[in-house]
Amino acid sequence: MNLRFLTSVAVLALMAGCTDSTGASVATTPSGRVSSAHTATPTPTPTAPPERFTVSSGGDILLHLSVNEDARTGDGHYDYTPYYAPMKDFIANSDLALCALEIPIVAPDQQPSNYPNFGAPHDLAKSLAAVGFDGCAFATNHTMDRGFGGVETTVAALSEAGLGWAGAARTQEEADQIQFYTLTGKNHSVKIAHISATTLTNGIPIPAQHPYSWNVVGNLGAPVQSVVEDAKRARSLGADIVIVSMHWGTEYVSEPIEEQLEISRVLADSGQVDLVFGNHSHVPEPLDKLPGGPKGQGMWVVYSMGNQISGQTVENHGHRVTTGLLTTATIEANEAGASVVDFDWMAVTHDRRAGEKLWPLQPLVRGERPEGLGLSASEIQARADVTYPVMATSGPERTVAPTSTGATLSASRK
Repeated sequence: MNLRFLTSVAVLALMAGCTDSTGASVATTPSGRVSSAHTATPTPTPTAPPERFTVSSGGDILLHLSVNEDARTGDGHYDYTPYYAPMKDFIANSDLALCALEIPIVAPDQQPSNYPNFGAPHDLAKSLAAVGFDGCAFATNHTMDRGFGGVETTVAALSEAGLGWAGAARTQEEADQIQFYTLTGKNHSVKIAHISATTLTNGIPIPAQHPYSWNVVGNLGAPVQSVVEDAKRARSLGADIVIVSMHWGTEYVSEPIEEQLEISRVLADSGQVDLVFGNHSHVPEPLDKLPGGPKGQGMWVVYSMGNQISGQTVENHGHRVTTGLLTTATIEANEAGASVVDFDWMAVTHDRRAGEKLWPLQPLVRGERPEGLGLSASEIQARADVTYPVMATSGPERTVAPTSTGATLSASRK
């Protein structure tokens, strides 16, 4: 904040000892005229112009062994960064990028595991950070695939890679904390709270000795209202924007089910939540803006972003599981606060024959054929045919990467 100082000039006058008609003394100039007092008008501090920031998230990261094998390097480690090469700018240029980590990450000395009890290689966290992710949602139906120990190794791996996390915890103290990200731009800063919760558990009970370790809500866990209470607490701790990642719904269904609609209404009606990133269905579901939200300005929701990286195949599940979404929210900050002013989407398709690469779908539909592409024209069209009708009511598709604002990012938990 810049402070303006006004300099006053003292005018020395001779006191002639004269008085007014009431007998009170007055100061006079040497010529004998009564002087006038002039007060300088302060120059108002200019109002800083509004500033915009972007927040992105995408489909589930669900690493089957086939996906892991393609990432294996010669020295026995794993590198997933080549998968993201075609879309890296869309992630790295976002001011805040949040991944949807569906499965636990194992310790360096542990072997990865496949369906039904997944465990991703320890190197995954480092790769996610390298492509531009800043944090992850980790409350899903697979959170406990490796037991409570899997939560411990996952949080350790994310922390080691410099990534924030939400949705699971190693201790009660961590469970009581909220993950915050602060974006500081040229004129404004925005404090963003990230909350992650799941309604699904795959029949795995919440660990009795560690009930705090998994943020399960709905019929299998805490009341959905607990998410609202977390959002309120985040506001009390200074959050300008509250984002909730929800793992919910039904697999392979392209429209939200009643559970998703009802939870969305509860969150929107609370006036505490700005944006909901949904996942679990493994196929894209639409975006919407619901009445309510902070200050009655509405709450944005994407009901599911499908898959980002997965070993699910066309043979088993059809073309729908091959294409997910990358969604981007635009936040505007001004002197009065911050709000989400836009929310858009981009279809991203998984190309196993190109070494698991993730291509923006629209350029392929238009006829572009980047080097290394492993998809045929008919496969591209089949993926478009099952994706774009679902997204028909969700507004225009993003076609260019966000422009980096140069904002600085800091993460904290409290």
